Amino acid sequence: MSLFTHVLACLFGMGSWVSINGMWVELPLIVPAIPEGWYLPSYLTVLIQMANIGPLFVTLMHRFRPGALNEKAVIYTIVAVGVLASFLLAFFWNDTLEVGGSLHSVPLLILTFFLSTVDCTSSVTFLPFMMRLKPQYLTTYFIGEGLSGLVPALAALIQGVGVVHCRNLTRTLNETLGNSTGGDAPDRLQAVYQPANFSAQVFFIFLSVMMVVCLVAFLLLDYHPAVERERQKNSRYLNGGIGGGEKGDPAFSLHQPEQKPMISPLDGPQEAPRSSFGTGTYSVPELLFVFMVLAWVNALTNAVLPSVQSYSCLPYGNRAYHLAATMAAVANPTACFIAMFVPIRSLVLMGFLTVTGTGMGAYIMAMAVLSPCPLLVQESAGTVLMVGAWVLFVLMLSYVKVIIGVILRDEGHSALVWCGAVVQLGSMIGALSMFPLVSVYNFFISGDPCNTKCPLQ
Repeated sequence: MSLFTHVLACLFGMGSWVSINGMWVELPLIVPAIPEGWYLPSYLTVLIQMANIGPLFVTLMHRFRPGALNEKAVIYTIVAVGVLASFLLAFFWNDTLEVGGSLHSVPLLILTFFLSTVDCTSSVTFLPFMMRLKPQYLTTYFIGEGLSGLVPALAALIQGVGVVHCRNLTRTLNETLGNSTGGDAPDRLQAVYQPANFSAQVFFIFLSVMMVVCLVAFLLLDYHPAVERERQKNSRYLNGGIGGGEKGDPAFSLHQPEQKPMISPLDGPQEAPRSSFGTGTYSVPELLFVFMVLAWVNALTNAVLPSVQSYSCLPYGNRAYHLAATMAAVANPTACFIAMFVPIRSLVLMGFLTVTGTGMGAYIMAMAVLSPCPLLVQESAGTVLMVGAWVLFVLMLSYVKVIIGVILRDEGHSALVWCGAVVQLGSMIGALSMFPLVSVYNFFISGDPCNTKCPLQ
């Protein structure tokens, strides 16, 4: 294996969702400076779903005009758009225009739509491109995809976004009034957000640099001679565009002993194809099960649970919230790293991990529903359980996503295109399901990061 190619695959995967993940973690710094205020997350949700026009177009072209769309040209285009949009955001994110008699952040919304289109379309282009390389590099790509959430989070942590200082409001009032009143009043803490260590402009320039790194990594994956030796020996695929030559290709067997990959297709005697999809390794019911799990897992991890993370964690305090967010972000690439060395393809294990991870998600959702008075709200055990639930939830379901990617990679290039489409479909269904509950009907009530005592007691 080539360490150089692994690094390139990781950097390439990192560019898949780094822009939108970066936008989400920067919200506490952006929101106070724009007229939309905290309605911006709702606008972002709608924009991201509108951006699914990108993967829809690619999937339809793959289905009805296979080979007509140049896969590499699409990747070069969307990554270049991501670089330009991120760079322009650095200078125009807080500009406003008057629309319908009121001010709106039109440049921010337009550029965010382009970034959303880039990231959504990467799901149906980046993954299929990885079919050109040997199987082990797909897991490295997933590690990079996990880092696309962790790296912006770490940058925002260094920036100091969302860091809260709890000020004793009662003491401040007493000092202002010269201790003339309220001397025996119980202490009440007020959350005060600390100023950032560097501006949003610098952060968006950082995102544009990350997209440039992704573009350079893709260029090297496409042209570097060292990567050429790591390609599949599959001329039918390499000479075709999207949808070309994925069925019955001997390159997927990879039985050469001197090049045995860490992740290899199932060994065994040659059997008749069990389905007309891909290589036919899996039957139609098994593939339907895999795609249903894929949609369900991505709905939970990309939309449903992230939309209630603050509601589930803030009642336990600001520290619990940041611990859960940071450790969950670390759990994603960790699961991908584990999958590199333990690539178990068992559908039974996949189902077990999905059910267990869903159970963790159900606990998180239940605590969000009970906010601001969840179970064990004043106990350290409550914090431990909440942080642990988030870590296990992300760890298990991230592992499931990687294994599904490995299984569908064995099925061929076409399977990975549909993999990306189902990822976006599941995410869209999850987002559209949660949007009215969170933003329209205000079903969830946020806790106070400083005053952790339940107000109903």
